[in-house]
Amino acid sequence: MHVTVVETRHATHTAVDGVAVSGVVKRFADVEALAGVTLSVAPGEVVAVVGPSGCGKSTLLELVCGLLAPDAGTVKAPAAALMPQRDALLPWLSAEDNAGLALRVNGASKAQARAAARPYFAAFGLEDFEQARPAELSGGMRQRVAFLRTLLAGTPVLCLDEPFGALDALTRVQMQEWLAGALAREPRTTLLVTHDVDEAVVLADRVVLLSARPGRVVETLDVALPRPRRRTDPAVQALAGRALRTLGVQA
Repeated sequence: MHVTVVETRHATHTAVDGVAVSGVVKRFADVEALAGVTLSVAPGEVVAVVGPSGCGKSTLLELVCGLLAPDAGTVKAPAAALMPQRDALLPWLSAEDNAGLALRVNGASKAQARAAARPYFAAFGLEDFEQARPAELSGGMRQRVAFLRTLLAGTPVLCLDEPFGALDALTRVQMQEWLAGALAREPRTTLLVTHDVDEAVVLADRVVLLSARPGRVVETLDVALPRPRRRTDPAVQALAGRALRTLGVQA
């Protein structure tokens, strides 16, 4: 079973509300995934990490969640919940029971988990789908259930790994707008990994750009733009273009 609730256990993790990654190096056999990465996420801040495939973005999230230990450097963070690229909903459970799965893993009864999840369904656009199985839900609805499951883990930090990467373009834009609203209603310290620079600028307070493998921080962009934001806003497009040029892509 794919469990998305991860309590940080590595010795370098501490009970703080923000995230501090300092000089982190991570290797897998002869492959160096991350090379001296330093970044921070302030309490309640949304930081997006953007970079080419294979640059260690997902590895970074696993380090923050305590699933991996760095080979050098330090990671300081409180408990974190990971939302993987795929929704990983269990097909035999209802949407309500999938949403409450993190609570069940942490010892809550089925009734307690359902009671905690149920009030969120209307706010998440899932009202009347509490008893639906994953196969009966659209891709966007499945991702909302997966995000609710991550949120209900109750951890101070959310690590979102390409949460909308598997969706079609239209649904992805709709889900970006939805997630911006959800994080405004339920603020959490959030580290978002994405390949989409527009998505990063729309959702994040800061955007960290990583080089090709081994991943290094090449620039951090402050997103001092009012919310709500749209991908088509000229200021969003200007900042996204700057990010692409930094990454060596012609905007």
